[in-house]
This record gives sequence, C-alpha cells and structure tokens, in this order.
Amino acid sequence: MREKILAIIEKNSRIDIAELAVMLGEEEIEVANCIAAMQEEGIICGYHTLIDWDKTNIEKVSAIIEVRVTPQRGQGFDTIAERIYKYPEVNSVYLISGGYDIMVTLEGKSLKEVAGFVSDKLSTLDSVLSTATHFILKKYKDHGTVLTKKYTDERLKYTP
Repeated sequence: MREKILAIIEKNSRIDIAELAVMLGEEEIEVANCIAAMQEEGIICGYHTLIDWDKTNIEKVSAIIEVRVTPQRGQGFDTIAERIYKYPEVNSVYLISGGYDIMVTLEGKSLKEVAGFVSDKLSTLDSVLSTATHFILKKYKDHGTVLTKKYTDERLKYTP
C-alpha cells in the first residue's frame, strides 16, 4: 500500500484521504495511519506547491550551479554539501556523477543576485575548486508537470 500511496501523492499531494482510500480500496483510517507513519519515518518529507513564476509579475531568476569540490577526509562530500544547503538562497543540493561533484539549484531576484551568491558565498568555501553557473531561461516541464502550451499550427490550410 505504501508504494501506491506514494505514487499517487507525489502527483497530487492535495488529494483527499477519502478519495485516496477509495482509489486504493482501503479504509480511510488505514490510509491516514500509513501516511502518518511515513511522515514520522521521514519518507514523506514535505508537501510543495508548483508555481509557474513566468505567469506572475514577480521577477525570479533560477539557476543550476555545478560545483567541483575536494571531498573531506572521513566525511566525503557530506560536510561541504551541508554547508551549501544551509544557505537560505539554496533550493536543492545533489551529489552527482560526471565532471562536477555537486549540483545546486537556487533562485534570486536577478542575474546579478545569483552571480553574487556564487562569487561571494559559494566559490569562497573551503574545498570548492570551481563552479559553472547555468541560468534557466524557460521551464517546459517541472516535477512532472508540463508548464507550456503545446504548439498548434493555426495557419489556414491552402487548397487550390
């Protein structure tokens, strides 16, 4: 039952417990207890709202920053990752494979603000060898949700 609940609430965290119970063929109390247990165990870590900021008047700049670091002896990448994720500007931190070690996502009010974070805070941390900043110009799909309308050809058909 846990896997089914997780699959459903990952797509729609606002689903009503009663509706979820019907979908699963379970009693509401069992579903509610299962969700509570997964929250207690840290399996369910939070609930978030996906916002298409391009459709608002609020200016936001999103960036992905790749970070190459020197791992700490006996602690690997965990210590530097923790130092990075403690910054309030940072949305997410991932250990990745490839040419860089850590990927950081963050949002700011402007390109200058994001660049300032990278140069003044991130790049100055001990163990950080280099960074590469990629600004997100447009989001097409985020967390499994398509954010843009599908293109439809609205030209008139030519018939001789």
